[in-house]
Amino acid sequence: MENTIVLRPRISEKTYMLSETRNTYVVEVPASASRDLVAKAVAAQFKVTVTSVNIINVKGKAKRTVRKGGRQIMGQRSDIKKAYVTLKEGDKLPFFADPEDDKKADKKAQSKKEEK
Repeated sequence: MENTIVLRPRISEKTYMLSETRNTYVVEVPASASRDLVAKAVAAQFKVTVTSVNIINVKGKAKRTVRKGGRQIMGQRSDIKKAYVTLKEGDKLPFFADPEDDKKADKKAQSKKEEK
């Protein structure tokens, strides 16, 4: 099943802004994933229409730690692959959904029903 790849959302202020303004969501994907594979996986898992997918490889940063006695050890973070997925107008992914907003919307709907 090629539609079952692991999609890890990137949650940050920048990705929230992209989701609100451009309807674009950022997910981490496996290094072997292609644009077509990511588009099919997002469409299958979330029942949305994907209009475009852009992929970027991010190289891991070199990091240095200092041990007792002042000895320095060099290391490196893992490389990651990010996919910028743009959805059709009106489609949304539940990454930034606030459960409190859903409760407020339900209460408003119930109060409108009671008024009628």
